[in-house]
Amino acid sequence: MPGKDPPLAGVRVLDIATFIAAPYCATILGEFGAEVIKVEQPKTGDPFRRFGTPTEREDSTLAWLSEARNKKSITLDLRAPEGAALFTRLAAVSDVICENFRPGTLERWGLGWERLKAVNPDLIMLRVTGYGQTGPYRDRPGFARIAHAVGGLANLAGMPGETPVTPGSTSLGDYLAGLYGTVGVLVGLLNRRNGGDGQFIDIGLYEAVFRVLDELAPAYARAGIVREREGAGTLNACPHGHFPTRDGKWVAIACTTDKMFARLARTMDRPELASERMYGRQARRLAARDQVIALVGAWTGALDRDELMRRCLAGEVPVGPLNTIEDIFADPQFRARGNLRTIEDPDLGAVVVPSVIPRMSETPGGIDSLGPPLGNANDEVYRGLLGLTEPELVRLRDAGVI
Repeated sequence: MPGKDPPLAGVRVLDIATFIAAPYCATILGEFGAEVIKVEQPKTGDPFRRFGTPTEREDSTLAWLSEARNKKSITLDLRAPEGAALFTRLAAVSDVICENFRPGTLERWGLGWERLKAVNPDLIMLRVTGYGQTGPYRDRPGFARIAHAVGGLANLAGMPGETPVTPGSTSLGDYLAGLYGTVGVLVGLLNRRNGGDGQFIDIGLYEAVFRVLDELAPAYARAGIVREREGAGTLNACPHGHFPTRDGKWVAIACTTDKMFARLARTMDRPELASERMYGRQARRLAARDQVIALVGAWTGALDRDELMRRCLAGEVPVGPLNTIEDIFADPQFRARGNLRTIEDPDLGAVVVPSVIPRMSETPGGIDSLGPPLGNANDEVYRGLLGLTEPELVRLRDAGVI
């Protein structure tokens, strides 16, 4: 709200991670007022700067501009002894560190948890890796695509009997881990405010994926159920999936209860389909899944998407379009909720990015800037925060430390 400090004002975050998972946590914290200092390798920076669609700014893609929002960039070689010493000084005056190096990497550089905790007992440290800091897989490299596989999600995505496919975004596991990391950091900050100590947060990418698979674990433990690929539908409800329309588009229809199916049957002008003798009970629909899906698909395929949407909504049938990004830009719901934000970048002009969520009534988040140029805050941080002199800065630059 105007005149109020954002809720995380005064919290300083050091983001020494790369790509998405741990940096996404830092981004969320920055959206709600934390000062986020992105620590990058001199000259090259975070490799995420070169991931995605290039822009006129040589050191930034559109992915970087969107996901590194609200951050200041400094360059620092953590592997160099002087770089590690400078980082230790930064850690001493910070609240949170976000990192995603392989286990043992920071320890080899003299920047492990015990060392950093010694200089700042209140520190909260998020550690995101492929498999966590412990276990027999701890040293394996981790990527979101691997996490989708190991965590059990990829095996569920695709058509029955066919090759498993990517479940949505290839980076989904990174974003999930970043969200759980944000929860951990906020819990750590709250615990510290209540008199507790600093602590580190340990997340494996595969764990974040596994955690969102609803009843997969208890269903196997209790009944030996091994769920496989279910295509566009689900084994638990019918019709519940994606259906084509006459104009070459698609809609999602969800009928999880008998009442919902009765509404759909009336909307199709086929109320008899929801009778006891036909498909009025979920068990009957599941037993005749192929026939029911074919009936619904024939009906949707005879109508253009807009007309189908109108009829389903009038009949209170849960329905939604399978939106392309072009559809999203034209969607009045996205517009009304402000889900797309246009931010003016001093170098590139207007750039459209996803807006901040969650939406807070009293302390809303914001986007003050897009992903920063490499090293844009070197002077502010090294001279202003750490008090280095110009000769010291020149020497460190010449030595490749910053």
